Amino acid sequence: MPTLIRLIITLLFLAGLVYAGMFALVAFVEPTQKEQTIRIPQRDLLAGGQPALPGSQPAAEAPETEAEPQPAPAPEPAGEPATAPEPLTD
Repeated sequence: MPTLIRLIITLLFLAGLVYAGMFALVAFVEPTQKEQTIRIPQRDLLAGGQPALPGSQPAAEAPETEAEPQPAPAPEPAGEPATAPEPLTD
C-alpha cells in the first residue's frame, strides 16, 4: 500500500507541475500580433467560382450548348420548421 500511495503522490506532483507550467504561460506570455497578407493569384479569382486544387490547372469553361436537366432540390427535413417561430409577447 505505501508503494501505491507514493505512486499516486508522484503522479499528482507531476500533474501539479504541468498545471503550474500552463498557468505560468497564460499569465506571463503575451502573444505578438502581426498583420498577415495572403496573395491570391488573379487566375484563381477569375476561375468562375470553381476552386482549383493545388497542383492542377483550373478547368476551362465549356461553352453552353445544351443544358442538362437539373435534379429537383432535396426536400427539407421534416424535423426542422421552414420558418422561424414567432416570439412570444405578453
